[in-house]
Formats: sequence, structure tokens, C-alpha cells
Amino acid sequence: MALAVCVLFDRPTERRLRALWARLEEHGVHTLASHTHRRHHPHLSYAVLREWDLDAVRRALEDLPDGGPFAMTCHGTLAFPRGRAALAPSITPDVAARQLAVVDAVRATGADLHRHYGHGAWIPHVSIATRAPGALLPVVVEAVADVLPMPLVVDRAALIDSGTGRTWPLSGIP
Repeated sequence: MALAVCVLFDRPTERRLRALWARLEEHGVHTLASHTHRRHHPHLSYAVLREWDLDAVRRALEDLPDGGPFAMTCHGTLAFPRGRAALAPSITPDVAARQLAVVDAVRATGADLHRHYGHGAWIPHVSIATRAPGALLPVVVEAVADVLPMPLVVDRAALIDSGTGRTWPLSGIP
């Protein structure tokens, strides 16, 4: 599967995002709540790796400075191919720089970075729907519009194996 370098949200933010997932599931939209192993966390991925050495990646990320918690606000819906939909957060130049530092650190370990997370390719997003065919996109957009703007607070980071849900917390927030 894949290993993601994720920033995770504080409890109030996580509750709001899980409530949005539940609302969408009630309308027949598959979300991360019902996807694969069902142990997904609301998150923002800085990087997704297709091949990696876990110990090397962990060391590289632990060597990055701890940027501390940060806030962002979602202002809309993003629609991606194959029925994926996400919240569109605003990010600061500092958060963009953090993502670039993570990319450089994991690449230096020899990890194979997914092409959508490289320099100039990253689209910050908070996944909400994993399968929302065209007919269900209006349901997704309406559910998201009802909660916008949505403030989010990042308070920790982790490595997450998307295939199993296994999580390795990081000591800081890159």
C-alpha cells in the first residue's frame, strides 16, 4: 500500500470531520469512515510514499524542526478522479514550506514519493469521500457547504500505513 506523512487534528476538529463523514455515509456516500480497514484518521497528508524504509523515514522526519501546532480554514470542495472528494483548506507559506521540507527529507532516504506530492504538485486537501460518483457529488458539495467555513487545528503528526491503519506518532509537527 502506501505510507503517508500526515498532520492530524485536535479532538474538536476531528469530531467535526467525523460528523461530516457520518452525514455523507447516511446519504450513501462512501467516506474514510467506511474505507478499507475503517481505521482512518481525519488528516492532511504532506507526503505519500510508495516504497520506503520505515526506520530511515522516521529518523529523517524526527530530525526536522518541530513547527508546532497550526490552524487552517477550509473554504470549499475539491473533486478528484475516481469519485474522491475533499475539503479545500487555505494554507500559509509556512505550512507549504513544511511540506517541502518533508518531501526533501523523505526523498533523501531513498523513498519513492507519489508524484502528486512532489515540488509544485501538492494540492493540500482533507479527504472526505472515497467514492462519490458524479450523481452523488451534489450531495457532497451541499454537505460541505453547510459546514463552511470550517476551521481546523493541527496538533500532532504521524506516519500512517494506509493499508493497515498502523500509526507511528512523530514527536513533533514537521
